[in-house]
This record gives sequence, C-alpha cells and structure tokens, in this order.
Amino acid sequence: MSFPMRPALFALDAERAHRLTIRSLAVWGRLGAPGGRSVSDNRLATRVAGLDFANPLGLAAGVDKDGEAVTGLHALGFGAVEVGTLTPLPQPGNPKPRLFRLVEDEAVINRMGFNNGGLDAALKRLPAQRAGVLGLNVGANKDAADRVADYVAGVSAAARVADYVTINVSSPNTPGLRDLQHGSALRDLLAATRAAAGTLPLFLKVAPDLDHAAIDDIAAAVIDHRLDALIIGNTTISRPALASPNAGQAGGLSGAPLAALARQKLAEFRTATGGAIPLIAVGGIGSGAEAYARIRAGASLVQLYSAMVYAGPGLPVRILKDLAALLGRDGYGSITEAVGAG
Repeated sequence: MSFPMRPALFALDAERAHRLTIRSLAVWGRLGAPGGRSVSDNRLATRVAGLDFANPLGLAAGVDKDGEAVTGLHALGFGAVEVGTLTPLPQPGNPKPRLFRLVEDEAVINRMGFNNGGLDAALKRLPAQRAGVLGLNVGANKDAADRVADYVAGVSAAARVADYVTINVSSPNTPGLRDLQHGSALRDLLAATRAAAGTLPLFLKVAPDLDHAAIDDIAAAVIDHRLDALIIGNTTISRPALASPNAGQAGGLSGAPLAALARQKLAEFRTATGGAIPLIAVGGIGSGAEAYARIRAGASLVQLYSAMVYAGPGLPVRILKDLAALLGRDGYGSITEAVGAG
C-alpha cells in the first residue's frame, strides 16, 4: 500500500528523502504532533525487561539516528522508538551514495556506516517527556582503538536518559564489527557493558547471518551475562532472488525479502534460549499478520523500518489495529498470552 507523499519522496535520492522525512517529523513533534495517531487497546499493552510498553510495535534503530524526531515518531503510534546507532565521536559514515531503494522488491540496501553526530549531541536533544519507551542504540567508532571502551561509553551515557540501551554488533557496514558477536570478544563486551549499564535494561542486537553454532554461543552468553532482551536481527549480507536494478549494491539488505530469513533466525534463537530471555523480532515486518506471526513464534516485541518507506506513516496504526483484531479472533486477552503460542 502506497501513501500520498510517496511519488514526491521517491523522486528524490533515497538519503535526501529520508532526511526530509526526519526533519518534517521533528517539526511536527515540536508543534505537539497535532493529529497524532494511536491505538488504545489494553490487549496490546505488555511488559518486557521491566518496562511498560503501550503496544509491542517499535521503530528500529537507523530511522532517527540522532534523536531529532522522537516525539513525532511516537505520535505515529509506536510503543517504542530506538534512536541511533550512536557512537562516542561524530562520524560521517561511508561515502555517498549509500542508501538504495529496491522498489520492485519493497526492499532497501544501505551501507551507511554509523553516520551520526555523536552521543553528546543526541543526548542533549532527546525529550524528557515522552509518549512511549525510548531506546538508545550504541556502537563503536570505525577507527576506535578500543571498541569495547566505545560501547561502555555509550551505555554509560545512555543510562542517564534512556529507558533501555542496545549494544549493536550486527551492522555489516563497519569493518570487523560483527566479529564482536563471537566467542571471548562477545563475552568481554557483555561483561563490560553489563557493569556499565547497572540497572538499565541492556539489549543486544545481532545479525541474521549466523549459523547454529554462533546462535547457541550468543544465547548462552546473553543469558550468562544477564542481558534483558535480544534483538534479532539487522540487515543481511545474503541476497535472495531480487528483481531491482539495485540488487547488486553492496551493503545490508532489509525489507520484504528479509522476512523468511528473519523468521528462521527468530525460531532458532527461541530454541537456543529456551524462552529464558525476551526476543525482539526485526526484518521484513510490514503487516499486522506478519507481526502476529513473529509474536506467536516467540517474539515479545517487534520492530519495523523499511516497510514504512513503501507503506508510509499510517503503517504503525494499521499494524496495531490488525494485531488487536487477531488477538480477539484467537481469544487472547493480551499480547503476552500470544508470545510463543505458535
């Protein structure tokens, strides 16, 4: 389903259109988000990692990298908005162009490279009063001499303002970053960031391009280090069959073609963790039916991003209305009852 502004936005370069969208949402938020959308249904409310979510639908990191439009994004209906990825020092990211629409596939490829204005600048603009849960997604600078120290700095800073913080080791666009998903490197990172987070809920975001051994290792590590949730996953470096001329671009693929892989990895992590830690599903979610399927497969929360590029700002409310209807159809009194029921 398209939206009225789509032709105008699609006439622009993808990154320029994205920046225009964020600026518009920021202005709308400063005006109090008149006409903001929400779905009020007690069945959608849930509690995860000690946090109360009005609904299970979150906005994934990468949309609002610098925390410019949190109020406007919450007003679209999201129960949570995750800002970032933020690094201790500002960095420009990879050379442009680095963001590509795959219209024929309803997908996106990006190789942004953690472009952001830095932690300090973002923290200063985050609203103190919020309509929903606020997460901060943190990463390491590309040229960091000590990447664990960068994550510790991010977690420590986020603890002052965020409701939760996500350690992002899943991006394919910073060389060597995904190495932190494995073995002693992961355990050292989790030990240091868990200590820095204190009582702040700490999440880990991992890639969908993981084999069974890596999934088992990550599952054991996050449980051992008492993390509060696991986000599965990010963009993929794999390439299913694609129709778009941009299919050959380097970077991470997101959107509809990622759905099958994301579903598979969610199921594998559900098995590996045995339900011992909440899971958050990301990747190829663009409808209430798909969100519901992920919840029944074991996700306590879901996040989206790329689907909004094609379906527009009305998508969150449509998903939430469909979720409520599906819960009612199947006789569930709450989202929590449906988690893992499939």
